[in-house]
Amino acid sequence: MHRSIRFSAILAIFCCGILMISCGKKSTTKSRTTGWNYNDPNYGGFYVAKATEQPIGPGLVAIEGGTFTMGATQENVYSEWDNTPRQVTVSSFYMDQTEVSNLDYLEYIYWLERIFGSDYPEMINKALPDTLVWRNSLSYNEPMVEIYFRHPAYRDYPVVGVSWLQANDYALWRSDRVNEMLLIEAGVLAFDPNQDKDNHFTTDAYLAGEYTGVIANGFTDLNPSNPTGQRSVRMEDGILIPKYRLPTEAEWEYAALGLIGNTSEESIKERRIYPWDSDGLRSQDKNYMGNFVANFKRGNGDYMGVAGSLNDGAAFPAPVMSYWPNDYGLYNMAGNVSEWVLDVYRPLSFEDFADQNPFRDLNYKDGDYMSTIQNDWSNKDNAQQDFTKQMYDYGKTTLISDRSRVYKGGSWADGPYYLSPSVRRFMEETQTSSTVGFRCAMNKQ
Repeated sequence: MHRSIRFSAILAIFCCGILMISCGKKSTTKSRTTGWNYNDPNYGGFYVAKATEQPIGPGLVAIEGGTFTMGATQENVYSEWDNTPRQVTVSSFYMDQTEVSNLDYLEYIYWLERIFGSDYPEMINKALPDTLVWRNSLSYNEPMVEIYFRHPAYRDYPVVGVSWLQANDYALWRSDRVNEMLLIEAGVLAFDPNQDKDNHFTTDAYLAGEYTGVIANGFTDLNPSNPTGQRSVRMEDGILIPKYRLPTEAEWEYAALGLIGNTSEESIKERRIYPWDSDGLRSQDKNYMGNFVANFKRGNGDYMGVAGSLNDGAAFPAPVMSYWPNDYGLYNMAGNVSEWVLDVYRPLSFEDFADQNPFRDLNYKDGDYMSTIQNDWSNKDNAQQDFTKQMYDYGKTTLISDRSRVYKGGSWADGPYYLSPSVRRFMEETQTSSTVGFRCAMNKQ
């Protein structure tokens, strides 16, 4: 009798549980504002994807956002006064674990040659790194000119000689290749090795319904008005990722400092000068005591140390996964190569800034530049040039223009001062250097 009652009670609880789960499922498939069912052809077929985390693109590391003091962490030895400390918040985002390597960039060049090589060779020439950046009138660097970018021995070294514009083009190309692969893995597209200049996959073309490549099965369409029962994937389906891009200056600086490993109960234990706790440049690990933790120039004429006891061990750049990663797992956020970021350079950016996700671009508080061109986009270049002339006497009293872009971090040819993530420098977006590379970032939901 007692056993029967106990069994009945257990059965009742089990049934209630099943009922609650069923009710829960039903509530998640019905609009709370209209009462119409989701994913139901009888109710029009409005499709709502199951809530999932944003796919992480290849090579990226998640950077948990937060507040930090952006700006100078040490005395500005050049008295430039362009980086006064200020408190800002950076949203969570993704960033490449390493600098973009020669191998990564060679894959990009190969794709361009395969798609455009026979008809538009200028597309390849436009993307190629400037290998002449290695030339120095008083140095014998000719071997670097000839082999650094293409020789297999250097495939894991950071690509250099790439302008800000070229870095942005690479990021967009990478976005398309990753999204194409995601659609192939989802069974929506099939591999199409015969893509050409007139028909190759881009994310924007696909989302606009203009891609006519090899479609495998399409995506199930619950719309009863669609006789085929299939459609293209949309961004709201949760399959595609946002675009790769260069990080903003604030994102780069925040990620480089890696304060996630230097906080306790919402308090930063000690403000870092470098991407590590110590204000020195040598390892404190007992197994590597005294070894340099970054690739930099120790002093005049000392790029790597003395034979038999090398310090950083690299006369030029080192492989992208050299030395120790910071607390976010990012390599070479100090030393090796400096890196392009998204921002336009302004010496007084710290005086006029947003304290949430700060970013400086052409349309941000630079007079009436945007209003000048909004009425006629075809005159954008002329308007930009005119505005620049009004604001800056470029080439005479200043080297700053609307095409000046920030790059961050020290390089293999820089002294210790530049290893601080707070230091800012700039070049024209068309210029290149043997000391400047880049890495990509991506928005995170």
